[in-house]
Amino acid sequence: HPETEIVFINSSSNAGNRITDVHEGLYGETDLRFTDQLPLDEIDVLFFCTAHGDTKKFMESHNIPEDLKIIDLSMDYRIKSDDHDFIYGLPELNRRATCTAKHVANPGCFATCIQLGLLPLAKNLMLTDDISVNAITGSTGAGVKPGATSHFSWRNNNISVYKAFEHQHVPEIKQSLQQLQNSFDSDIDFIPYRGDFPRGIFATLVVKTKVALEEIVRMYEEYYAKDS
Repeated sequence: HPETEIVFINSSSNAGNRITDVHEGLYGETDLRFTDQLPLDEIDVLFFCTAHGDTKKFMESHNIPEDLKIIDLSMDYRIKSDDHDFIYGLPELNRRATCTAKHVANPGCFATCIQLGLLPLAKNLMLTDDISVNAITGSTGAGVKPGATSHFSWRNNNISVYKAFEHQHVPEIKQSLQQLQNSFDSDIDFIPYRGDFPRGIFATLVVKTKVALEEIVRMYEEYYAKDS
C-alpha cells in the first residue's frame, strides 16, 4: 500500500531468512528479512498472521502500547464478547466502525465470500428459512505447510468435502446476518469443498424467496452501490 511502510516481519521459524526465501513472488519488491524481534514502539499498526489461538495468547502475555492498532487475521476475536473490543472488519458490514477501530478482527475467507452473497437479503429481512451453501476453495487456503490433502498429486483433478455442516466460519456468518436481521435464527447448511485450483472461492447460496428476480437485483445493487 502506498501509504504504509513495513518496519519488520516477525517469525520465530524463519528468523534471519529473506522474505523472498519464503515468498518467492516478492523477488525485486523487498530486501527485508524475517526477525525474531518485536520493536512494538516503532510501529503504528501490528498485523497478526498467526495460527488460531496465538493472537489471544500474545495479547494476554505482552505489554501492548496503548496507541498501537492491531489487525488480527486469525479467528480469535471475530465473535463479539464483553472480553474484548475488536471490531469485525468486514467493510461491507462495518465500514465506519472499522475505519475508527483500534482493534480489528479480519473475517474468515469462506465467511467473507458467503456473507457478501447474503448481506443484502438480511438487510431486507428476507432470510426466513434455512440457507444451503456449497463452496469450493483453492489450495492456498490451507497455508504453506504441506499436508495430506494439499499436495498437487492429490488436489489435481480432484474435489473433496471437508468439515461438512461444522465449519468454524458458520458462527461469524450468523453473527453478521443477525446484526442486519435480528430475527434470523435459521440453519446454514454449509458444505465446503477442496478444489484443484490454487486461489479463490466459488460459492453457491440457495435461499427460498417469493420475491421477483428483478427486485432482488435491485436490492444487491442498492446495498453495494457505495462499493462500486
